[in-house]
Amino acid sequence: MPEAETEEVLVLDFGGQYSQLIARRIRECGVFSEMLPASVPIGTVLERKPKAVVLSGGPASVYDPGAPEFPGELLELDVPVLGICYGMQAMAKALGGRVEAAEAGEFGRTDLTVTGDGGALLGGLPREQSCWMSHRDSVFEAPEDFEAVASTPGSPVAALESPSRGLYGIQFHPEVVHTPFGTEVLDRFLREVAGCKEAWSPASIVAEQVEAVREQVGDSKVICGLSGGVDSSVAARLVFEAVGENLTCVFVDHGLMRENEAEQVVEAFSGFGIPLIHVDAEDRFLERLSGVTEPEAKRKIIGEEFIRVFEEEARKIEGADYLVQGTLYSDVIESGGSDHAETIKSHHNVGGLPEDLDLELVEPLRMLFKDEVRAVGTELGLPDRLVWRQPFPGPGLGIRIVGGEVTRERLDILRAADSILQQEIRAAELYRDLWQSFCVLPVVRSVGVQGDGRTYAYPIVIRAVTSEDAMTADWARLPYDLLEKVSNRIINEVDGVNRVVLDISSKPPATIEWE
Repeated sequence: MPEAETEEVLVLDFGGQYSQLIARRIRECGVFSEMLPASVPIGTVLERKPKAVVLSGGPASVYDPGAPEFPGELLELDVPVLGICYGMQAMAKALGGRVEAAEAGEFGRTDLTVTGDGGALLGGLPREQSCWMSHRDSVFEAPEDFEAVASTPGSPVAALESPSRGLYGIQFHPEVVHTPFGTEVLDRFLREVAGCKEAWSPASIVAEQVEAVREQVGDSKVICGLSGGVDSSVAARLVFEAVGENLTCVFVDHGLMRENEAEQVVEAFSGFGIPLIHVDAEDRFLERLSGVTEPEAKRKIIGEEFIRVFEEEARKIEGADYLVQGTLYSDVIESGGSDHAETIKSHHNVGGLPEDLDLELVEPLRMLFKDEVRAVGTELGLPDRLVWRQPFPGPGLGIRIVGGEVTRERLDILRAADSILQQEIRAAELYRDLWQSFCVLPVVRSVGVQGDGRTYAYPIVIRAVTSEDAMTADWARLPYDLLEKVSNRIINEVDGVNRVVLDISSKPPATIEWE
């Protein structure tokens, strides 16, 4: 967490699907924001000394048995409170307003009418505008001392304010892109109501975390298990800024990475002067994977062998007391809280390291979202090709060879095909628009004709998806001419391939990876 003097806005989560997004949008406005359960003890809120509190939406009706209630103790904090959707309804009901089930709920894009002077949040904005709604209950009468400042066809009170009490509520979701003036509404609450300054930036994150890491580790030695992915790379670079040559990165090269990626990682970190142990363990991994076809068995073998190799190298580094991990804020939230073990004694990012290593975690990214991590990586001078690298599974290409064992020949085929796909997607300037794009090699063969001869070769599957967080994903509508070019190049340039197909499945029901 940032230092005490950093201004903070707390988002209390009632279980809404957009709660994480609220915190992200507040950070994009230059103010640090943290998400906590709405049931958090008021003492925890007091400890944070927030500049303001935002109450999220949620799936419940305020009249459901056991529905979350407005935390009345917030009224004693003397800080502004903004209720969004369910948060506004809970506030209105608790303070004497009339909240009832509407004849019809409002879901999706809705017409909003600003009434009166629009108040602090909506004043001066277009009187007629669109917003994004997702609710069944509506506020029909504002509590005493509140003014209604907006309405929609299904919500007589779609926004309300009581400036004298520092209480504000909006029925719509300002955090989603479908609310055109949503960011301005949030920014007004942060600046004009709460008096927050714009102080949360990549540069401020780097400065705060460098100081925090120095305070945590002192002069001790630190190890980082470098995977070559964005998170571990940015974490390693940030820790190096703090402790210099007391950091040693261990890069276990299992031979299952994409074309030239291992060389790119070594080149980037060597260029910064970061001590790096590059372990070429391809033969070890291929030997362990010989004859293995079952997906989970592959994953387990690759994970176990990584641990063995990492352990061997870690034990050679005398005096190491700390291990860097690229845990992100989304990981913290999804695990149900922000508390974490002090030493590695269970499966985590690096995975099940032996207890007797007894290394304390250093997690400089644990309060950051993915987009913030990329911004920090850029601030630290990491190359764009590394900072914007698409997610890549820990077992690497080992799980993109489907239905058969992993061999050097199949890896070479898959690597070559994937390289062509990446080249063409980058040339089309689509790389950053995609969450992931990659090739899969099913271990089946089909008949083809190349030249005057009959072939019996592998197919290659192209998989490209768009997503915000990988919890859901949609198949990417790549241009036909791009697909044609990729297909022609793969079939013509990669020996052993005579067919290219496109995966047009979304998640759910499919997963992004095939295994």
